[in-house]
Amino acid sequence: MLYGRAREQAAVDAMLAGARAGRSAVLVLRGDPGIGKSALLDHAAERAGLEHRLIRVTGVESEADLPYAGLHLLLGPALDGLPALPGPQRRALEGAFGLADGAGPADRLLTGLATLALLAELAADRPLVCLVDDAQWLDRASAEALLLAARRLDSEGVVLLFAARDGEGAFPAPGLPELRLAGLDPTSAAALLTSRHDGPAAERVRFRVLAQAQGNPLALTELPVEFATVPGSAADSAFLDGGLPLTGRLQLALHGQVTRLPAGAGTLLLVAAAEESGDPAIVRAAAHELGVGAEDFAAVEESGLLSLSPHGRYVLRTSLLRSVLLQQAAPDRRTAVHRTLGELLRAAGEEDRGSWHLSLAVSGQDAELAEALERVAARAGARGGHAGASAAYERAARLNPDRAAAARCLLLAAEAALDAAESDRAQALAVRAGEWAADPYSRAVLDWVRATAHFRRGAYPDAYRLLLAAAQSEITPPDAARLLLQAFHSAWYLGAAQTEQVLDRLAALPLPPDDPTEPLVRHLLATALPVLGRTGPPLPTAAETVRRARASGASGASGADGVRELLPICGATLIPGRDAETYQLATELIAEARLSGAVGPLPTLLFFLAEAELFHGRHRDAEVSLAEGLALARDTGQPQWLSQLCALDAYVAALRGDGERVADRVAEALADASSAWGAPAAGSGWAQWALAVHDLGQGRAAGAADRLAALTGGPFKYHVAAVRAVPDLVEAAVRLGEPERAAEAFERYRRWASAAPGWARALVARCQALLGPDELAESGYLAALELHAGDDRPFELARTSLLFGEWLRRGRRRAEARGPLRSALETFERLGATPWADRARSELGATGSAPPAAVPAGPLAALTPQEVHIVRLAAKGLSNRDIAAQLFLSPRTVGHHLYKAYPKLGVASRGELAALV
Repeated sequence: MLYGRAREQAAVDAMLAGARAGRSAVLVLRGDPGIGKSALLDHAAERAGLEHRLIRVTGVESEADLPYAGLHLLLGPALDGLPALPGPQRRALEGAFGLADGAGPADRLLTGLATLALLAELAADRPLVCLVDDAQWLDRASAEALLLAARRLDSEGVVLLFAARDGEGAFPAPGLPELRLAGLDPTSAAALLTSRHDGPAAERVRFRVLAQAQGNPLALTELPVEFATVPGSAADSAFLDGGLPLTGRLQLALHGQVTRLPAGAGTLLLVAAAEESGDPAIVRAAAHELGVGAEDFAAVEESGLLSLSPHGRYVLRTSLLRSVLLQQAAPDRRTAVHRTLGELLRAAGEEDRGSWHLSLAVSGQDAELAEALERVAARAGARGGHAGASAAYERAARLNPDRAAAARCLLLAAEAALDAAESDRAQALAVRAGEWAADPYSRAVLDWVRATAHFRRGAYPDAYRLLLAAAQSEITPPDAARLLLQAFHSAWYLGAAQTEQVLDRLAALPLPPDDPTEPLVRHLLATALPVLGRTGPPLPTAAETVRRARASGASGASGADGVRELLPICGATLIPGRDAETYQLATELIAEARLSGAVGPLPTLLFFLAEAELFHGRHRDAEVSLAEGLALARDTGQPQWLSQLCALDAYVAALRGDGERVADRVAEALADASSAWGAPAAGSGWAQWALAVHDLGQGRAAGAADRLAALTGGPFKYHVAAVRAVPDLVEAAVRLGEPERAAEAFERYRRWASAAPGWARALVARCQALLGPDELAESGYLAALELHAGDDRPFELARTSLLFGEWLRRGRRRAEARGPLRSALETFERLGATPWADRARSELGATGSAPPAAVPAGPLAALTPQEVHIVRLAAKGLSNRDIAAQLFLSPRTVGHHLYKAYPKLGVASRGELAALV
């Protein structure tokens, strides 16, 4: 029975009821040790009964550096469901668990999505209850996989309950609902104490226990046992008076119960605490090796401190007891236990766990064990357990007597920490390794590690400085090119001078024509130099650059590595306005990334795709891409691309006239940490353009002009958003009667557009018509409309038609104005560009013509972006499972969204979608 937890029990019961109705739910229980988190998990397990499938795992501090150990224990009983998963996800879990030779490294992001898919499979026939106790001690890889799955649960019928302690090393779960457990109320605390401890002995200390336990259920259970052993004359001792914090008193109480057992029984408990899996065979074998006898097993069983779980594993009465046993044990005794466990595990074929235990038993240096730990680290990295790999490499460095070998291990530890997104730790390891590393290549790699850590925090100046210095060291030109290509990303956010410096150094490198970096460098120089007012080499098409890069070797393979190598070409191709090439390449690379399971690059690619879709007037498509990109950027912790995606989404919202969404998205975009380091947030350009376009759409020309003048004339006027915003500045300035405010920016834009595709020249003609003189305006508008006709950009065509119609109406040519105004209105309504549609309708009314009936919204207008994506794929004939694999959802969630979409579309079955869409 649980006392005083009716509210918490009701919350758990509601989650279980929701799962039976097909809804998923997640909750993180937080609180101090002993506050009752595990008891609530027990309540959930009991209430699950036979109606639910139940899986459960407990995090163990000593296995926190063994990658995917917790996830393997949790999902172990369900691994027969792996064949049902999409290929990349199945291979990710096989790689994580070491189940298949040649499975390849487990992408930590894809492993989380595979975890979601497997949880959904387990819930296919009945709801699933997944319980994770002591989540603060899960290994990093398991925690990341479970958290990513938790954030994407929707309609699978899965309940995922985490229990985690407060304080240092707590289990961070941003975005997930939490329930913090406080102490029991006085009435419930008294009832619990009475139920566990009654009689004269308990009565003697009853009020003191109630006062000191502070409603903590474990304290109410354990403190009376310790108090009963204290003579009455010692009732005023510091222990009884609460001279220690509650957790300390609990630890002393538990330690007291252990010390009153025979020495052999204490050894058995210490073995159980150190052996993280609770494997009875290993625990018993190690205990026997250490002299534990049958009478010791009996004494432990009688004490209730250790028992066998229903799954046949040894479990301690409370996780706090594990900490007590490991912390309070004598060093030589703890060392003996780890050594014995290590030897037994190695003999049983578990070299990784065995080597780790042996490393905990060594206080000096041991070259052989250092080599073994390097092998452990390499295997951990190959499975995607980068945090565990880093810890093993670092431990190997400490054990290695050879200074050069230790430096190499520290370098590998730093790289692995970077892969684990532990930037601060990676930097600290790189600094330590730099004290020993001697060769230029190793020092350059360490500078790259430190620079990458700085870049991820938004400290672009530090990243730029380190990368430029490393590129000047005694390394090969191709290695220098890789460093400078990364330095370009930092320089782009620092200013034109830094960007030009990087480009000049890239241009000076003597790269072999067949080197993989050569086509990437040439493409970057050809796209970036002209926007800075410099002459670059001839610009190849994106397709040609990709062909050469693939043919050169390193980028030749398709899949994750190829996607990452070729990704920068997408962004670079937008700089000279080749949006169609960007769209084509982004589409291809996204398909490749989905097929290979390369989740990490998708937020970047989806941003570039959304930019290209937006520039082509495909606003709804851009919304769909942005919705997916934002979800993935949040899931994968990519603040730079989260900023960019939020800002671009704000721009799309501005086109719709959704001021509230504009404000929300801009605020999130500008919260990017880089601004704290003197650099703009990554999405600041798009954010400022979004605010300006919203002003322009609402008729606030002065506000729009001020924002646009700062954007297009500021230190980052070469950024894509700043270049493309110039036509809006021209319109705002002309509306204010201050065309001179746009003169300088327009001249730069005109020069840029001269080398861009025809759509840019159409905007130049429109700007010239606006800027005058008035007698040339008509020819300018007509030239713009003719150039628009050759490009599929309906929004820009409609804006030119609107401006032309307004000019005609002001010239009292009302009849002629109606055609362009009516055409513009129809396009704006179809695109959902409400402010521009309102303006066109008003202008049309001013010509004396009644506005036409509203253009009916497209069949997908009522759907959410995710529903649009799913419906489109279903219309192509893809099954729910195929759609789930592409969008990293569960098949049940796909089915749920289709079920919601059918009534909105007025269809009853999948077969009707193809004709409708």
